[in-house]
Amino acid sequence: MKNKNLLFLFSLLVIILSSCADAVDLSNCVTDDVYGFWGGLWHGIIAPFSFIISLFDSDVVMYACNNNGGWYDLGFVLGAGILFGGSCKASCKK
Repeated sequence: MKNKNLLFLFSLLVIILSSCADAVDLSNCVTDDVYGFWGGLWHGIIAPFSFIISLFDSDVVMYACNNNGGWYDLGFVLGAGILFGGSCKASCKK
């Protein structure tokens, strides 16, 4: 029970501290065409590599700022799922 309370307090602290985060105006970086489903799918597939490179290069980001909303998000999630084996890998019994 004590671990659950500790986890709850930690989660609450993270939420409170994240509300202090600075909002960045993205209208200046949206100069190219917007990314749609296929761009999101590709970015989801290369997400782990993008993350590792983004640790060393500030010009590389994990998520495209000029995405096209829900379709980009769906493609990103599907692409990440494809890379990590999807739901089939999670449901297979060992």
